[in-house]
Order: sequence, then structure tokens, then C-alpha cells
Amino acid sequence: MPHVVRVERDASTRPSAGAVLEGGGFRGMYTAGVLDIWMENGIEVDAAVGASAGAAFGCNLKSRQIGRAIRYNKRFCNDPRYAGLGVLLRTGDLFSKDFAYHTVPFELDIFDSEAFEKNPMRFSVVCTDADTGRPVYRDLLYGDERDIEWIRASASIPVVSRPVELEYEGRTLRLLDGGASDPIPVTWMRAQGYDRCVVVLTQPQGFRKEHQPLMPLIRRSLRKFPQMAEVLDRRHERYNAQLDEIARFEAAGEAFVIRPSESVKVPAVVKDPEVLEDVYQVGRRDGLAALPALRAYLGQ
Repeated sequence: MPHVVRVERDASTRPSAGAVLEGGGFRGMYTAGVLDIWMENGIEVDAAVGASAGAAFGCNLKSRQIGRAIRYNKRFCNDPRYAGLGVLLRTGDLFSKDFAYHTVPFELDIFDSEAFEKNPMRFSVVCTDADTGRPVYRDLLYGDERDIEWIRASASIPVVSRPVELEYEGRTLRLLDGGASDPIPVTWMRAQGYDRCVVVLTQPQGFRKEHQPLMPLIRRSLRKFPQMAEVLDRRHERYNAQLDEIARFEAAGEAFVIRPSESVKVPAVVKDPEVLEDVYQVGRRDGLAALPALRAYLGQ
């Protein structure tokens, strides 16, 4: 069964709200822009769940660090220690385990783990068990190095990342990108009992995912993880079905959706800080435009 650590929510007269944060690599700078607008304008949710980049950048919502995600990514995106082909060849990971997930958050642009722990907002991530292909959900409580490892696991892209090994209930899980098994975990969030659901997507209206044309190569690369390969082979079906489900929730007033007003498509690795800034600014503009309707939906 998926691993979920329960966290008590504060009692409140307003409806409880959960945010769902899609991944998408550096398209996540769009989400960072939306979340910064929320923090600057007092928008609060009781919980958030992030998949992949939604986890990596969304965690700053719980630590209340406005601007941190765009700041450190612009600063280090062109640093050869951070990400890219050189890192992949040296380490087996597209994004450096040591530099991106240790040196940056704990030395160079410090992640406020104390504020993260004190904030009662629940923050969860979804990963994929590489051996079974099933989603694994985990609440992060402390913002410490172990929590950062769960975020790294959620954002570890198959083929260009090694599975992240984490102990769970006396056994070792080998985890990869949460976006493979549950790219937009809106159903999971709704099942947690929150009255309102806010979904931040990183693809514009009308987008449909297509079948991965490189599946033969991916299957060979993941021959030790056939269930993971199977999940990726059908990922487009799962993703499009989730979009259809979200559209039904949105039409029924059961979800509030924020999506890019224009394409924010970027490469897996971005070396130009201005490209990241452009995506971030689209998120800020869309987040600001959505504020009045979002406040009404949340009862805030």
C-alpha cells in the first residue's frame, strides 16, 4: 500500500483546501510563479501534493520562501555542477544528487527547514516504485535531508536518473519520478477529505500527451524494471484520462484549475536564466489574474 503519514489539520471555519501541483521539469517555474503570487497575497491552503517538479519547487510554499525557486534555478542553471549531460555522465543522474539536492539547499540558497516544520500545512510528494510501477505517497514533516531525498526521488526522471533507495517499513524502496504513475494526483488529494481542490497545471488548455516514441529504447534502458517501463508505455493514457477527470471536476465546481495561458514548453535542461524567468513570469501573471476567483472559491 502507498505510504502516507497523517498530519492533523487545524480546525477552521473556512473550507479546507488542498493544492495539486503538476510536474514537468523546468515548466515548474510556472508553478513557482503562481505559488509566489499566493504567498504575496495571503492565499493559504491546508495541504499540497507535488509530483516531480511540483514537489521540488512546491516545497517552498510550506517553508514560505517567496522567490527562492526562481532565484536558485536562475543562479545555478548554467553551473556545470548542477545539471546536464556532464553531470549525467559523471554520476548517472541528470541533476546532481550532491550539488542540486545538498549543496544548494543546505549551503548556498538555504531551504528553511525550521519554517517548513513549524508550518501546519501538510505537504506530500508522490514517487513511483520502480519495481512495481505503483505510486507511493509520502508526507514530509521536517524539511531535512531525508525529506529532500523524497523530493529528489519524486523528481528523478527514468533513464536519466538512478532510482533513489529509501527505507520504508523495514524494506528498501527503489523510487523514481512520481509523474510517471500519478502525474496530477487530484484523485488522491480529493480522497484525503479536503473540501476544495486547487490544481496547478503546467500545460495549456487543450494539451494532450502523445505516446512516447522512444519506448523501445526506454524499455531496453529499464530492462531491470519492466513494471516501470510498462507504466511509461501507458503514461499518455493515464495523463489524458486525468485531464478529462479534472475537466469534469472543474465544470462541476469541484476543482479550481490554474493552467498556463500560453505555452511554457522548455527543454529538460535549461541553461539560459532568462528562459526560466519568462516561464516564471507567465505563472505570476496567471496567478495574479486568477486571484479574485480563487479567493471566492476558497472562501478567503
